[in-house]
Amino acid sequence: MAATPESKVKKKVAEALKKLGVYYFYPVTGGYGRSGVPDIVGCYNGKFFGIECKAGKGKTTPLQEMNINQIRAAGGIAAVVNEDNLHTVADILNEREVDERQLTFDF
Repeated sequence: MAATPESKVKKKVAEALKKLGVYYFYPVTGGYGRSGVPDIVGCYNGKFFGIECKAGKGKTTPLQEMNINQIRAAGGIAAVVNEDNLHTVADILNEREVDERQLTFDF
């Protein structure tokens, strides 16, 4: 089976996380979890993070935006990553200066 464009983004994000030695996982709700949770969640240097992966011009849903905002409000790191900003994963997790426009889609 061919990989979807979004699964390719997830794979690249996972590769970046592995290089950094990050603890992460892909949450699977299966009817028992919480909907809208980012595709990849984990902890890096004592800080919780959530990364929503999108391909192309994919947009986050209102539920995904709500979860991203809740993570940020709780002091965690949350970002939307696509092919254009894959290179910023380490910067995002290290909370380095990143152009805020790269962290969310504004279509």
